[in-house]
Amino acid sequence: MLDSAALLQQLPYSKPFLFVDEITALTDTRIEGTYTFRKDEYFYNGHFKNHPVTPGVILTECMAQIGLVAYGITLLPEGTDVASLKIAFTSSQMNFYHPVYPGETVKVKATKQYFRFGKLQCDVAMYTEDETLVAKGVLSGMFKIECK
Repeated sequence: MLDSAALLQQLPYSKPFLFVDEITALTDTRIEGTYTFRKDEYFYNGHFKNHPVTPGVILTECMAQIGLVAYGITLLPEGTDVASLKIAFTSSQMNFYHPVYPGETVKVKATKQYFRFGKLQCDVAMYTEDETLVAKGVLSGMFKIECK
């Protein structure tokens, strides 16, 4: 399995749409990572006047980047050309319990339900720094290696 720094380099995202700061735990069955929502994130402009809150779609994206894409890359066969990888987010079933405000750090925990025929499905949960549950649910995605 890749180390955290190498894994972050392989993610197909960049600022302002990268929502992973660090991978803090990684095994064959689970991954954990963190992200701090900076106060100057582009999506806070206009999302609730004078009281910005992180949109649920962005929270879901953060969970997908850590719990599906980063994790899925580690589950691919060794030597896979990640640059040619095609990734599709196929489904989400998410429940939200607590808001995330500008400047807050969240932790995402994902546990593999299955990974077969290029499809990864995980149970995911997001927590604040004090372990308050923000959201939890199930995310699925597909990984296709382009043949040359």
